[in-house]
Amino acid sequence: MTIRKGEPWGEIGTAPGDLVIIRSDPELHRWVVRHREADQPIAPLGLGGGDLARTAGGGGADRFRGPVAHVPLDLVRVEADGRVTWSAAHVVARRSWLTGPVLFAMTAQYLDGLDLAPRSHPNDGRVDVLEVAPAMSVRQRISARRRARTGTHLPHPSLSMRQVSQFDIAFARPQVIWVDGVRWATAGSLRLVVEPDAYTAYV
Repeated sequence: MTIRKGEPWGEIGTAPGDLVIIRSDPELHRWVVRHREADQPIAPLGLGGGDLARTAGGGGADRFRGPVAHVPLDLVRVEADGRVTWSAAHVVARRSWLTGPVLFAMTAQYLDGLDLAPRSHPNDGRVDVLEVAPAMSVRQRISARRRARTGTHLPHPSLSMRQVSQFDIAFARPQVIWVDGVRWATAGSLRLVVEPDAYTAYV
């Protein structure tokens, strides 16, 4: 069940000795996709590194030797021009950081050291979608990126944030789609659908 305000998230327990430790978001992406494409339940894992691990309060292989939290996590099904994959941490659509539209879809709170989605939670049944207006100037983008290190880039008239369980967009020009830090496709449209409680992890 997705987290509810005021209720505890997950349980404290002991990680199994043969637990697979995932140390990055691209590694987590490959783990998730391998299970999904084989139509298998996603095996429990340990979040030892990456943006999702940081969001969930994890990171570092040594922590799994003692009591650790065992938590449910959401996935986002990503569809683009007939292709399908799954995201555990974030999706980015862009041609350039400095010009044109940029879209971030965040299950994690962080992306490459930036606190892009301060209100995001990886088990709330929603994805946080941050859109950069095409008209936003280079100077404003550089300033917003600097403020995003501390999550203070919002509010801003050229940035819009929404929390949704499903999101659809058609781009004026095809955009490069990055999923969990992996370049995945170039597409003219994008659909995101949250899959709540898709798997569990030790953090």
